[in-house]
Amino acid sequence: MAERKAVNKYYPPEWTPDKGSINKFRGTHALRERARKLHMGILIIRFEMPFNIWCNGCENHIGMGVRYNAEKTKVGMYYTTPIYKFRMKCHLCTNYFEIQTDPQNLDYVILNGARRQERRWDPTQNEQVVPEDKEVSKRLSTDSMFCLEHNVSDKIKQKTILPSLQKLEEYKEIWKDDYLLNKALRQQFREKKKEMANTEDKDKHLLKKSSLDIILLPETDEDRKLAGLLKLAPLHSFEEKEKLKREESISRPLFPGPSNMPALANSLRESKMKTLLKPLTKVELGINVKINKGDATKSENDETSKPVKMKDIQTSLVAFDYDSSDSDEEKT
Repeated sequence: MAERKAVNKYYPPEWTPDKGSINKFRGTHALRERARKLHMGILIIRFEMPFNIWCNGCENHIGMGVRYNAEKTKVGMYYTTPIYKFRMKCHLCTNYFEIQTDPQNLDYVILNGARRQERRWDPTQNEQVVPEDKEVSKRLSTDSMFCLEHNVSDKIKQKTILPSLQKLEEYKEIWKDDYLLNKALRQQFREKKKEMANTEDKDKHLLKKSSLDIILLPETDEDRKLAGLLKLAPLHSFEEKEKLKREESISRPLFPGPSNMPALANSLRESKMKTLLKPLTKVELGINVKINKGDATKSENDETSKPVKMKDIQTSLVAFDYDSSDSDEEKT
């Protein structure tokens, strides 16, 4: 492509080498529209967003890597390194934001129009290797006590990181073969997919059987135990029950042993007490009902008389055959 561009440059017939370059002959700049503000010290470039930001105009998120046509301006120097400022317009609103380079910290700084989405952390918290600053390197070269303390802290850090480094060295031999690692990982994915497909089929069958339309959670051991206790089907079949009865009758002794004697004595004692405490009837006790004759004749003569009450009835433990009053009246 480069050689074709060099060959295919068009030179009009009125141009001669003494008139200079073709851009000078036409009165244009080699950068065309990008150099329209070059007299103001501004060059238009293609700028790529170095980190995630929030636009202050529309409050929308702009991700890292989004490209803009930015106005590049030199605003200062950091030793021999120039500091540039980039001004660009948001593609979602009319807001402009400015970003400036920071050579001292090897970063970019937002001047106005936007704010940075903070996703930074301290690398020392993650046990990462942090490069030494210039101030630390100066102190290491000048201050002997600081150098000694720094070495002691490095040794302590080495002891803490040594187990993880050994594990990495052990896994290094396994990680060499990418094909085997990929094969093992794909095999795990296949097994998980099969398990998920089986569980989905079981859930669909259960929902269809019970006419439900709900989301089923995965089974647990507690659910299985509870479902086993709540089964409506009998725990043992008829044959198993008969077998258990035969085993129980075989294992049971035919004659009561000494251990069963107190229980038998208690049962006999309770049966005797029930028979003794059973209530007796009047016939068993020999009680006969006796009614006075005077009351009986009065009741016959008086048509309006009331029926005989239990208070008027006299009871006696002696039978009618042995009643003296009745015997005397019969004699007369």
